[in-house]
Parts: sequence; structure tokens; C-alpha cells
Amino acid sequence: MHARTGRRERAVVVYLDQVFLLNFVVDYLLLLCSGRLAGEVLCRRRLALGAAIGAGYAGAACLPGLGFLLHPLCKVGAGVFTVLAGYGGSRRLLRLSLVFFAVSAAFGGGILALQLLGGPGLTLGNGVVSAPLDLKVVLLSAAGCYGLITLVFQRTARHSPRRELAPAVLTLGERQVVLTALMDTGNTLTDPVSGRPVLVAEGEKTVGLFPEGTAPGPEELRDPASALERLRKAGLRCRLLPYQAVGVECGLLLALRLDRVRVGEEDYGPLLVALSPTRLTDGGGYCALIGA
Repeated sequence: MHARTGRRERAVVVYLDQVFLLNFVVDYLLLLCSGRLAGEVLCRRRLALGAAIGAGYAGAACLPGLGFLLHPLCKVGAGVFTVLAGYGGSRRLLRLSLVFFAVSAAFGGGILALQLLGGPGLTLGNGVVSAPLDLKVVLLSAAGCYGLITLVFQRTARHSPRRELAPAVLTLGERQVVLTALMDTGNTLTDPVSGRPVLVAEGEKTVGLFPEGTAPGPEELRDPASALERLRKAGLRCRLLPYQAVGVECGLLLALRLDRVRVGEEDYGPLLVALSPTRLTDGGGYCALIGA
């Protein structure tokens, strides 16, 4: 499908599939960069949804009769909806929006600079990114852009916490629980014996790991020493784990050694899971977290 625009003396053919795909990739990378710069939790599905909204707007703006979408207010509105889809509900929403528009402006300036230098490839017209390329070249260009963005922000990621959501599969014997975990490189909780990272999970979400009737209740999680002996008698490998947090100089968490923990693509093998007596977030979409 394509739309033909322009005056009689000059017709410009715009292929909507290429416009959508290219703007989807660009918007996804802009959202990704904005989230990492703002130190926000990254949810890939939400980023893809936001990128799809931005790409849909770009494609619609190319259609005859929808020229009003190129009005500055419509452009700003599309950008806001893109950020809301990618990071709606975040406490840093205002910061993310400002960073997104700043990164977008920088990206647009880079394209205009290439145009002034006479470079072929990407073009920017009325805020819509397009390219006179076939689909294969667009996909290869997208892969190259992603690699470049990753390389550019790798140095930044070394000096700032990386926070990303991923599914966590917890296994103990024949019992298994799947949670949504936050991979937070700013979290430094480790096993003092082995030095390995510790997965912290909301205690109420791990009931499925325990034999029936043995899972510790909220009161026992607040006073883990009282539950330790009972759980050991039940044959569970438990221990007390010291920790420090804001407002807690020296606390104890009940920790259970699991047979296997897998977070995203990372297989940690046997690992300790610390059971939190309280919720870990008030709307971040996760119930477990693990550091580097």
C-alpha cells in the first residue's frame, strides 16, 4: 500500500509499510534511550506498544486528507501518547517525556545534518522519518541503528543503574513459581557466604514453593527467626539473611535456597530467594528483584 503526494510537476511516492516499519524502529529506540537516560524500568512490550502508536501516527500523516495531523499540537499529542504507552504510571513520567522530546529533537537534528551534507538514506519531512529503501535494507538499517545505540549508551549504563523487567522462574523440587522480576544493577544484596546475588521476592507470591501448610505467614516473615526452626524441621533449606535498606540499619530476611532460578535469559542455577514481608513496589509491575 502506498500514498502518492505532491504537485503535478513532481510526484512523491510514499510506501506506508516502510514508513511504519522505519518509524516503529526509530520510536522504539527513542523510548529505549529515554528510559535508560531517566533510569526507568524497561518493559519491552510497552515500549513496542508506544513505538507502534508513534509509527501509526507517522503512517496516518502520510495519507491524503489527514494533513491536519502535521499540526504541531498533533505532533506533541502523538509524542505524549507514545510516552504514556511506553511508561504510563511511572513516577518519572514528566522527566521521561522531557527526555523523550529532547532525544527526538537531537535525532531529528542529526537527520537534517545528514541531509545538508548530501547524505542519502533517512529523510525527515514534517516530522515523519522515511527512506527510499526496500524492506530488506530497512531491516538491516534498523539492526545497525540498534547496535549503534547500544554502543553509545553502553558507557552510560556502566555508571547508572540498569533497571528492566523480566520473567523469573523459581524452582524447588517439583514445585515452580513464575514471577515478574526487576533486574536492577543498583541492587547490591548478595549472599555473604558465596557472594552470589540474592533474589528478593514478596513472601505471599512464593507460597507455591512450599509444601502444603508450611508456607510462612506475614507475621513469621516479619519475625523470621521464629519460623526458621519450623521450616528446617519440614526439610526446607532456610537461613537468615542480613540486609540494609533506607530506614533499616540492620534487618533480617528469611531466605530459602532454591534448586534453580532463571530470570529472563539468565540461568542462575541454585540461588537464595529472600522473602520480603512487604510489597516491593506500589505500582511498578513487579514482585521480585535481583541485582547484578
